[in-house]
Amino acid sequence: MQVSVETTSNIERRMTIGVPAQEVDAAVQKRLQDTARTVRLNGFRPGKVPMSVVKRRFGASVRQEIVGEVMRDNYIKALEEQDISPAGWPQFEPKTMEEGKDLEFVAIFEVMPEIVIGDLSAVSVDKPVAEVTDKDIDTMIDNLRRQQATMKSVKRKSKNKDVVVIDFKGFIDGEEFEGGAAEGHRLTLGSGQMIPGFEKAIVGAKAGEELEIDVTFPEDYQNEDLAGKPAKFEIKVHEVEEPQLPELDEELFKKFGIEADSEEAFRAEVQKNMVRELKQAVSTKVKTDVVDGLLETTELDIPQALIDQEIDRLRQDAVQRFGGQVDFQQLPKEIFQDQATRRVKTGLLFQEIVKQNDLKAEPAQVEEKIQEIASTYEQPEEVIAHFSNPEQRSQIESTVLEDAVVDHVLAQAKVTETKMKYEDAIKAAQPQQG
Repeated sequence: MQVSVETTSNIERRMTIGVPAQEVDAAVQKRLQDTARTVRLNGFRPGKVPMSVVKRRFGASVRQEIVGEVMRDNYIKALEEQDISPAGWPQFEPKTMEEGKDLEFVAIFEVMPEIVIGDLSAVSVDKPVAEVTDKDIDTMIDNLRRQQATMKSVKRKSKNKDVVVIDFKGFIDGEEFEGGAAEGHRLTLGSGQMIPGFEKAIVGAKAGEELEIDVTFPEDYQNEDLAGKPAKFEIKVHEVEEPQLPELDEELFKKFGIEADSEEAFRAEVQKNMVRELKQAVSTKVKTDVVDGLLETTELDIPQALIDQEIDRLRQDAVQRFGGQVDFQQLPKEIFQDQATRRVKTGLLFQEIVKQNDLKAEPAQVEEKIQEIASTYEQPEEVIAHFSNPEQRSQIESTVLEDAVVDHVLAQAKVTETKMKYEDAIKAAQPQQG
């Protein structure tokens, strides 16, 4: 076997492999002999088909089959001989494969990139600093009660947090536009469901009133045809409904999975959950900034094979989330391209930082993370037992290792602490639309 390797880019290799003709021809001959013993053809007894007939009938397909196997086997041997680790399966290009001639083929494949981590001191992290106040807890409990509220029709003027039942029709330059009309639409005033100015214009209206309002679509509105344009809406208010909030009692507490025998105990549990949510939000925001900074400061060529693998994982996850009714391969790859690329880059960068700095998931940290997760469940002992499984425990170890990478970067990055309200800190951790 003769092997030569050409570097065609930072991550692409072009390997030319030559295999002696006798190796290929001998394999083809043996496969034809095996075929002759088992093939059934009209006019011949089993095992008595002449080799000339077998070769004429099956020779081309058998040779193609053998050439494929020889290319695969010799490619694997060549990788070991050249000490090369591919990032995915190659593209084979046979150059010569005629009988009696040496087989020559090219394997084109990608290798894992060499990674040089950028200047970590150039990474900027904006860390939210917030606390859970009594007012935040009041707001949260009010929201929880409103989730379980019943509605009562009222004759008074509408106000924020009321639900109005409306018909509306929108116009731009005097013409109705697609998607700008609805009948019997239920809208919670102050929810921010509609474009700025729409809900505010309805506050103070009573059932039976008709309104005509002028608003402007935001510049970043998702429908580019409407973004930034002034519009007129005709609105008919059919009904105003006032939420009837449930009492703070044990029946309500249980609906949220909280065992409490008093309002104080319920409030304490809500506060504990909010503190946990705030901690997670800050952690998520910081990690996002760390990843953004690493991607900005480190140039990295990514093997397309790794991106394609990640795209397939994302497509499979998407199908499972929506009930598994379609084949994941029916989902367009393009819609997952950016997310997959970011994930692969992030994974490679984190792995390199772990390797360079000999970071480890210490057993005590793993146990602490498991206890933290278990504390959010009604039966924490079941969760702890679940993570005693090596496969499940490895997932926690990966999370702890990621936290170690983030801490390592933070120790060198430019970290700015920004004081903000609880609600704003939670929003800061949410993915930005765009």
